[in-house]
This record gives sequence, structure tokens and C-alpha cells, in this order.
Amino acid sequence: MDESTRQYMSRLGPSNLDAVEISGRGASGLGWRSYDVLAYPEFDLTAPGEHGSYDVVICEQVLEHVRDPWTAVRTLADLCRPGGHVVISTPFLIRLHAEPEDYWRFTPTAMTMLIEGAGLVDVEVHQWGNRSCFRANTRSWAPQMPWHRGWLLRNEPELPLMIWAFARRPAHAGDARPAGITGQ
Repeated sequence: MDESTRQYMSRLGPSNLDAVEISGRGASGLGWRSYDVLAYPEFDLTAPGEHGSYDVVICEQVLEHVRDPWTAVRTLADLCRPGGHVVISTPFLIRLHAEPEDYWRFTPTAMTMLIEGAGLVDVEVHQWGNRSCFRANTRSWAPQMPWHRGWLLRNEPELPLMIWAFARRPAHAGDARPAGITGQ
């Protein structure tokens, strides 16, 4: 996941882009024109207030913690400038972690619906996991997970530990959000 998201963001040409990352600094070293961090839960994705707009909005490992992910993804879309990009990742078959609370898991299909429901387009959803990593996660928590030790293990799509997605905010104001998914 980390390599995939880093490659995606690198292809965007970070030196010409303003980026914001929600709760993290994983993308800080990509050489952005400007780079901000909005720390969750202090920055509330469901009631964000005014925080400007960005060419790239990165939200990794946060959506599982918000009470209203539909509003949260709309906030990500609103933080994004027209034509800009959103990068989202969440756990799937990972142990619950109450930091601050853990509410949700999204299948690839659910992640697509959530993102498209926020009016984002060109959605690409990816997943990775396998039986070995799943079993390892039932015995101990993330710092001991195999990918942290550099194991090269095959992907078993029916056992995703992680889900991540790339999407784009339409460049033209006339591109309406699709009807259908409205959340709560």
C-alpha cells in the first residue's frame, strides 16, 4: 500500500502541488510546493470549518475512526481543489484499535460507493492481504506485522488487510455529484 500510494503521488508532480495530510506525515518527504497536516481528532472531518483547499488531500488510516464516514469523505472532496486528487486508505482485516475509537471497515465496493457518493471521479480502489498476514495480525498488533519486516508475500484478494483508493475531484464546476449514496 505505502509503495503504491507513494508512486501515485510522485506521478502527480508534487513540486507543483499543495498537499494536506489528515493525521500523519507519511507523504511529507515528496517535495510538495506546500505541505500541511490537519491532526485528527482535533481536525474533525465531519465538521471541518474553513481550512483552505489543496491539490492533493491524503487521508490514511482515519476513516475507520469517524462516526460519519459519508460526511468525512465529502469533507475530503471539499478540501480538494477542482481537478485535484484524494488518497484514502483504511484497514479491513486488521484488529480493532480504539485510537480514539474504531467504528468501520470498508470492502473495496463500499469504498468505491463512499468515494463516488462524495462526487469524486476516476476512482481506483486497491487491496492487499493474505492468510499469513491475517494470521499474524490475530496474534499481535501492527508493529509485528510481516510487511514491517520486509516479507514479500503474495496478494490474496479475498483476504484484504488494507484497502486504499485514489480519486479525483472533477475539474469543472458543472460536474455534479452523483445521486444515490448520501450517507446518514
